[in-house]
Amino acid sequence: MKQIPGYLGDAVDFAHVRRVLVIKLRHHGDVLLSSPVFRVLKNHHPHLDIDALVYHDTREMLTLHPDIRCVHTIDRAWKQLGLRQQLRHERALMAELEERRYDLLIHLTEHWRGALLSRRLKPRYSVTASLPKLRATRGRLWNKSFSHHYPIATTGRHTVETHLDALRRIGVQPGEEERGLVLVPGEAAETRIDTLLEEHGIHDFIHVHPTSRWLFKCWREDKVAAVIDRLVADGNKVVVSAAPEQRELRMVQDILGYVKGGGDDTVVDLSGRLSLKELAALTARARLFFGMDSVPMHIAAAMGTPCVALFGPSNPVLWGPWRVPHRVVQSEAHPCTPCGIDGCGGGKLSECLTTLEVERVCRAIRELQPDAT
Repeated sequence: MKQIPGYLGDAVDFAHVRRVLVIKLRHHGDVLLSSPVFRVLKNHHPHLDIDALVYHDTREMLTLHPDIRCVHTIDRAWKQLGLRQQLRHERALMAELEERRYDLLIHLTEHWRGALLSRRLKPRYSVTASLPKLRATRGRLWNKSFSHHYPIATTGRHTVETHLDALRRIGVQPGEEERGLVLVPGEAAETRIDTLLEEHGIHDFIHVHPTSRWLFKCWREDKVAAVIDRLVADGNKVVVSAAPEQRELRMVQDILGYVKGGGDDTVVDLSGRLSLKELAALTARARLFFGMDSVPMHIAAAMGTPCVALFGPSNPVLWGPWRVPHRVVQSEAHPCTPCGIDGCGGGKLSECLTTLEVERVCRAIRELQPDAT
């Protein structure tokens, strides 16, 4: 969609823009949800060289993206190396960014670094969200660091659309067909997953990722096991995954301990064995994804795999599976949902989630994919 002349008096003149830096310093899912920004920019202005700046541990969400020239990273572990080493890494990063001579900077979070980089790199244009509390508390230094500010909708708006609002504010109107998530697993990841699936004789399966780094987003282990048992009883093969964190691995072992069936490679446990790129390659081959509100759910959506996702305190309007057939299961009995709190009273346990009925989840799977249960 083209910008209508005269509608935006201060639209960016892309004739004066060659290099762009997009900053997204958040968690994995947040970074993946920024991926359409690069696609839309490149589609509308093919001459652009577009770079990203993210935390080092989230880089796999954007590496191999066909519209990104380079993914620069900040390693949060630098702080553990001592002040001298941290400054050495920071100076090296700054030298890389300054050498690029960016014309446009797009800052997609409220992180202070975006404002400081905008002042240091001096792009012709810079854009970030207009957050009244942020502008009020940080004063003129923040407000004057950017040439454009875009408003955040007060009603529910998916995070992807909020990211794309940064482009709308500077005169780039995304088309409907170009707003999908972009995630490229890569040949190495795809080959390894094909090998693992072949070893277990699996060609048609349902992918279950029952864990999250955030405990308040997790369902009860016995209930996850009951869903797996139902899937197996109906003739499905199930592949289970989890991050290589001890807490998540223990959770998977507890779940599998409750599972009654699942012999002869009917339930395959790949927890702790996959990189994020390999997780993407795995879920791309699945018939259905079942999991929590977490980055694997967003990865499944990026790969076009139908999703059944459980939501507790989080708002699915903001964070739900994006542009893929899906069902969200969330409590209808708790008027406080979604509260945005890390468990009831901050206790890391969300009753709105743990009390969800197994039958509701199985029904969602059946509605989404009738042959699955």
